[in-house]
Amino acid sequence: MTIRSHNGKTPDIHASAYIDDTALVIGDVSIGEDSSLWPMVVARGDVNSIRIGHHTNIQDGSVLHVTHDHVLAPGGVALAVGNYVTVGHKAILHACEIGDRCLIGMGSIIMDNARLPGRLVVGAGALVPPGKELESGHLYVGNPARKARALKDREIELITYSAEHYVQLKNEYK
Repeated sequence: MTIRSHNGKTPDIHASAYIDDTALVIGDVSIGEDSSLWPMVVARGDVNSIRIGHHTNIQDGSVLHVTHDHVLAPGGVALAVGNYVTVGHKAILHACEIGDRCLIGMGSIIMDNARLPGRLVVGAGALVPPGKELESGHLYVGNPARKARALKDREIELITYSAEHYVQLKNEYK
C-alpha cells in the first residue's frame, strides 16, 4: 500500500482497516475500524482533512478529495464519510459530508458542501451538486440527483448488510 505524509500530516489508519496495495492515501486522512479501501482508490487529504468512519468500504477506483482554504471557501472544506457506508466503484466524493448507513452508487459524484444525512441511497451515476442537502430514507437518482422514492425497509437493511459483507471480504484479504 502507498501511504504518504504531506506537510507533516500522516494518515491515521486503524489496525483492523484494509488498504489495498494499489490504493493511495495521502496526508490528513483518518480511516476507522474495519473499514477498507480497495484497488486504485485515492484518498488525498493534502489541503484539508478526510475522515472515514468504521465499517465503511470505498470500492475500486474511487477518488476522495477536499477543498483548500480560499476566498470562496474560508477554511476550505473537509470530507467526512460516516459508519457502515458503502461507496461503489469509481465514485467521486469531493469535500462533502456522508452520514452513517449510506450507499453511494457506482460512478456517482458528490460535490462540495453536499450533505447526505444517513440512511439513503444515491443511485449509480448520480450527481449530487454543490451544497445540496438530501433527506434520509430515500433513493436519489439522476443528474442532478433528485429524490426518486422512499426506501423500503429491506433496502435499508441491505445498506448495513453491504457494509458487513465488506468487513468479511477485507478480513479474507488481510
